[in-house]
Amino acid sequence: MSGGTTAEQRREQFHRYGPHAMLGLAALMAWLSAGLVGMSRAQMYTAGGLAAAAWALQVWWNRSRPRLPAGSWSGRVYYVLRSAIGFALCWCNPFFSVYAILGYFDAGTLLPKRFVRAGLLFTAATMAGSQSGSGMPPVSLLNWGAFLALFALHAALAFLFGDLDAREAAKARRQKETITELERTNTRLERALAENATLHAQLLLQAREAGIADERRRLAAEIHDTLAQGLAGIITQLQAVTSTAGSDPALARQHLDRASALARHSLGEARRSVHNLVPAALEDDDLPQALGKTVTAWAGRHAVRAEFTVTGTVEPLHDEVGATLLRIAEESLANAARHASATRAGVTLSYMGDEVTLDIRDDGRGFDPTALPPYSGAGGFGLGGMRARAERIAGTVTVETGPGLGTAVSARVPLVRRG
Repeated sequence: MSGGTTAEQRREQFHRYGPHAMLGLAALMAWLSAGLVGMSRAQMYTAGGLAAAAWALQVWWNRSRPRLPAGSWSGRVYYVLRSAIGFALCWCNPFFSVYAILGYFDAGTLLPKRFVRAGLLFTAATMAGSQSGSGMPPVSLLNWGAFLALFALHAALAFLFGDLDAREAAKARRQKETITELERTNTRLERALAENATLHAQLLLQAREAGIADERRRLAAEIHDTLAQGLAGIITQLQAVTSTAGSDPALARQHLDRASALARHSLGEARRSVHNLVPAALEDDDLPQALGKTVTAWAGRHAVRAEFTVTGTVEPLHDEVGATLLRIAEESLANAARHASATRAGVTLSYMGDEVTLDIRDDGRGFDPTALPPYSGAGGFGLGGMRARAERIAGTVTVETGPGLGTAVSARVPLVRRG
């Protein structure tokens, strides 16, 4: 681009100052050779007047050209007048061909495309006549032969260089169009990058907000499954202490010990939830062992007959998968004890190839699932909370129940092995 700009500047300087310089050089050479070529006094006066007219024409053109659009009529008039003056000057003295040769340089830019060849042929005739040996018109057959040969040579060279100039102009036009298109493309790219930067910032903000909301939901669910469940169990045991303290101190002591154990367990689980650690039950045991202990402990606290069954080949599960299934089991059993008044419950853990299922069944009073409010992510963490836990690891939770028909909760999650 830098080289192209420099070439354009030089071209502009030539078209502005070149005609003056070439006219002055031609006038000097004509004056020095006036006696050599046999110029009469009338021809000298005529040449002087034509040279002055050529100078005035160039001054007018230099002032007008910057304000005129490309291909204007003024440019065509300027070219015709300059070519005519150049031809007349060469008629007076052949050395004025130094000025007339300008017709080769700007025919393509000043004339319509269909007249460019005519302008070049006229300039070629002017140059051939001035170089034929006798000036214009040729005075002998030999001079006419030289004129025709020189005219053919000039015409061929003019067309050759005119074609080359046209190609260069087309190339320059294509380069300019390419540069313009690249600039438009760069502008669109910059606009797109700015939009992408804005969108990226929005996505980061949304991701941050989503992460905060997800962490809040996780902590709320963990607190519900640890502190809330533990506190509910502690209250139940303390109520049992109150009712049996007078009649059976030994049994009251057992209930008090259970309340104390539940408090310590709930405190430990709360700390683990805050730090996003796996439940304590999964620290030393795998999921089947942890579920077995959870079911046994729940049955002992609530005096409900409960059975735990494992089917399929046991495989080590990813901590998040194990923790999700354990929490779902704890929530389901807590609901069965709190709301269903169940007398019997069953928990089945099944390993089935590429997924794991957990089924919790009870013979309680059941409920109408259509009467439950939709889970909103805030407030209670019953069935909606269990579904949210399962969906977090691409799983599902389904419930089959009805008034007086008991409840069956089934959780299906992908079997992701511990890495």
